[in-house]
Amino acid sequence: MAAPVPPGAPRQQPPPPPGYNPNLQHSSDSLAANMQNMNLNRPPPFAQSPPFPSSLGPHPPAAVPRPSAGPPGSTFPQGRPTGPPMGQPSGFPARPPPPGSLPSSMGGNGPPSGVPPPAVLPPSGARPSNGPSPAFGGVGGGGMIPGAPRFPTPSGGAPRGLPQNVRPLSSNSGSFPQQPALTPFSAPSQSVLPFSAPPQGGPPPLSQGGSPFAAPSQSMPPFSAQSQGVPTFTAPPQGVPPPQGPFGAQTWAPSQVGPPPGIPGSMQPPRMYGMPPPPLPNQQPTTMSHAISQGASPMAGPSKVDRSQIPRPLKSSPVILYDTREGNQANNPPPATSEYIVRDTGNCSPRYMRCTINQIPCTIDLLTTSGMQMALLVQPFALPHPSEDPIQIVDFGESGPVRCSRCKAYINPFMKFVDQGRRFICNLCGECKSAKSGFADETPRDYLCNLGPDGRRRDADERPELCKGTVEFVATREYMVRDPMPAVYFFLIDVSMNAIQTGATAAACSAISQVINDLPEGPQTRVGIATFDSTIHFYNLKRALQQPLMLIVPDVQDVYTPLETDVIVQLSECRQHLELLLESIPSMFQSSRTAESAFGAAVKAAFLAMKSTGGKLLVFQSVLPSLGIGSLSAREVEGRSNISAADKEAHKLLQPADKTLKTMAIELAEYQVCVDVFLTTQTYVDIASISVIHRTTGGQVYDYYPFSAMSDPAKLYNDLRWNITRPQGFEAVMRVRCSQGIKVQDYHGSFCKRIPTDVDLPGIDCDKSIMVTLKHDDKLQDGSECAFQCALLYTTVYGERRIRVTSLSLPCTSNLNNLFRGADLDTNFAYFVKQAADQIPTTPLMLVREQVTTLCINVLLAYRKYCATISSSGQLILPEALKLLPLYILAFIKSTGLRADARIDDRSFWINYVSSLPTPSLVPFVYPRMIAIHDLNSNDGDESIIPPALPLTSENISDEGIYLLENGQDALIYVGNSVDSNILLKLFGVSSVDEIPSQQNDNPLSKKLNDVVNEIRRQRCSYLRNVVPVIPSGGQESFWRAILCGVPSTCP
Repeated sequence: MAAPVPPGAPRQQPPPPPGYNPNLQHSSDSLAANMQNMNLNRPPPFAQSPPFPSSLGPHPPAAVPRPSAGPPGSTFPQGRPTGPPMGQPSGFPARPPPPGSLPSSMGGNGPPSGVPPPAVLPPSGARPSNGPSPAFGGVGGGGMIPGAPRFPTPSGGAPRGLPQNVRPLSSNSGSFPQQPALTPFSAPSQSVLPFSAPPQGGPPPLSQGGSPFAAPSQSMPPFSAQSQGVPTFTAPPQGVPPPQGPFGAQTWAPSQVGPPPGIPGSMQPPRMYGMPPPPLPNQQPTTMSHAISQGASPMAGPSKVDRSQIPRPLKSSPVILYDTREGNQANNPPPATSEYIVRDTGNCSPRYMRCTINQIPCTIDLLTTSGMQMALLVQPFALPHPSEDPIQIVDFGESGPVRCSRCKAYINPFMKFVDQGRRFICNLCGECKSAKSGFADETPRDYLCNLGPDGRRRDADERPELCKGTVEFVATREYMVRDPMPAVYFFLIDVSMNAIQTGATAAACSAISQVINDLPEGPQTRVGIATFDSTIHFYNLKRALQQPLMLIVPDVQDVYTPLETDVIVQLSECRQHLELLLESIPSMFQSSRTAESAFGAAVKAAFLAMKSTGGKLLVFQSVLPSLGIGSLSAREVEGRSNISAADKEAHKLLQPADKTLKTMAIELAEYQVCVDVFLTTQTYVDIASISVIHRTTGGQVYDYYPFSAMSDPAKLYNDLRWNITRPQGFEAVMRVRCSQGIKVQDYHGSFCKRIPTDVDLPGIDCDKSIMVTLKHDDKLQDGSECAFQCALLYTTVYGERRIRVTSLSLPCTSNLNNLFRGADLDTNFAYFVKQAADQIPTTPLMLVREQVTTLCINVLLAYRKYCATISSSGQLILPEALKLLPLYILAFIKSTGLRADARIDDRSFWINYVSSLPTPSLVPFVYPRMIAIHDLNSNDGDESIIPPALPLTSENISDEGIYLLENGQDALIYVGNSVDSNILLKLFGVSSVDEIPSQQNDNPLSKKLNDVVNEIRRQRCSYLRNVVPVIPSGGQESFWRAILCGVPSTCP
């Protein structure tokens, strides 16, 4: 501590470094100005890179006393870099994707023409880090990077109707600046949709405590597939009389399905935002008429539904100003995929923590009957909007933050002070502080304050921990058993023959050399580098040497490492040697003929060098590990040959080959080493086995299959740069606490878990989320509130120990209507996807699809049966808050992870990617965004750079148009056969689709296209791979058919 400070004083942010401009604007066509030569698309020399404000600010000073006036200290400075996280990549790579190798994350290898979409019918039955600490009851260790964060404006996912508590931002919106309002799409005003003869009853609700993905009962056979050409929710075959019932024709015997238990509370239909008022007793509900072809029977053939009334994502939405609480009540959050500005008035921002249901059911029976699941999506380092207040940093001095002595919850706005402020009641465990010895049982003497007439402390609005849902405390020595770890970055590069010949080694060295200057400055920053093929090569980078010295480790079965002080040195001492070495590595191994790769042994050797400090290990791998520790074989070849004979065993290829790498990963996590893997491969590398390393250590895998030295180095460079500069923390440990009556069931994501209550995170960043499933252990009181608190103990990149506390308090209800009114569409969908991703490696694919569909049907059936007052056999009634859930589920079951014809590595990457993907990025990843780019001039009056999104249906694709489809990872440009030659000439400089190059032209329309691609990259914080023109033919048509909801005549 530099100076004595009063307890609870927020920490002020240090001044920015010289020359730092957080509001630095990039040129709108910065890529356009540098991409005249697109035939060789590689990152430029670092000196020529455009301005890229680093998210790493100067080393923060010690805490200072709270100012008497003015805003409190902040973690992030105001301002938002507007440039994308990239250098100077081209708008389009130089090569089109070969047939059969389309981007896997967007559904490559689609079914052949004429194949209908899968039937959506239910089955008929369905660490030692910092040692133990009192904060978490276990071992802890873990930092966010100060600096101005980039806020990706999520527009791929679709905003729905807005709650009453959120409102478009206008010029009268307090201190927030006015944002451009976007024109919303006219969504249907009702949620009553007809379809022909839906099934009666539906599957039973999930059993208490059972997994939603449990196998169905063996006494009930699963449904058979639908006939070709018949869409989902179609009529049964002619001649089968449908039994009468409130839900239309049955497809299984009613006696086989037990009805859900009865529901207490009112049965009036919920009035959700955007939903029309209920009809009067003599008034008919609003419905859509069937457009039956002349002479056809209503029960024969596919249903003809007015598609203009089917719920669709809104094309755009105005910026929303959202107050987390209003009138001492929690407000329903806006959609995760919309653009909103949060004002923290007690509850945390929904960016940091969201619940699937914003009104907690009082009993497990009520939750089971609703068909919904209760879970939290936690993203502690989510990027805030630039107009939002930064997170406050509070320093309580040597005493540390005030906590409950019973459940160890941290002080938050919902703790109640009593006895003139001398004691307080915890909102989580409800334990009143008794008069025991020590300040832990009572309000600390230097934290006392009188209460006002309303029962609140008089200084509540002046203390961030008493009025904000998210706050960050400075950790004391009590929370650590060793000094915080320094920022250590170790690069491990594959130099095998395949990596050298494909250009992967040169691309990795070039990317590393350009991001060296983006590493955090300071005496604590250290770096190291090693290469590997059949042996491991360390390099001594000490300044005393005239040039780097190679140290070879030949034993890949029992590896060892040179002295740590020789291979990991301070960045300030080895910068010149490091740049020289990276420049010479590709030529050093140019003549190598070693095809083997000792990946596991190299990771083990690097870990031994980092064992005493921990840090980030970044591995560049190009071939299947075939030598030394953790060597693997090409299981895909053997598995593909046996799939026809034993299709039920195909999912085992998505499991690790053995436990060797898993054991190594646990040891890495124990010593706080986070591993990120960059796969620059052209062949099968068994991602299922390799991925256990990054999933256990809180890292990430990047897949560049098939790697191209012409187009992929730009994406590799930008991915590496964002990986290093994004807000992140080290040696972290996280725990979620709940009110009495609710408890944590399990955690899902990328972490290491040693004890049931905590998760260890050697590394965590703004792109990682953790799903926390919840369950009842007691009955809650109707009208009360249920609280959740997430505490993350971590270390910043500057070696400071912090505790980020996020609190959320939601009302409890015993009314089923309120559950559906408070349902969160995006979070529920994220729950479905993440749970399915966990089940895919251990469950047959067909069963996973059926289970996902059953979960969706359970929710819709419960709403129809218990909440809808008017129900006829020809109507599909959807809850307003979840009206897009069937559409998202249809897109989900067509995704790469649930397709048997996809590559095993592509499916493995998909599983690992979605397991920790935040909700705002997951929705567009599964349900991509398509925009028309042939009429960009029509948007001249619109302030938005990106045109409105189009529904993913074949009717929206014309042979005269050009369209761009993107999901945050991949992008394709579709060029129709009959497109106007003048448009082709302006966009691509040619008059025929057969002559389309991949370079930008110097005209306004082409620059607008380049601006659109750049804006998408900025929003997604991703470079977008495979932005290439696709001419409709063969495999590309099947790809588009798979993306656009299957068969054109039957897709919704």
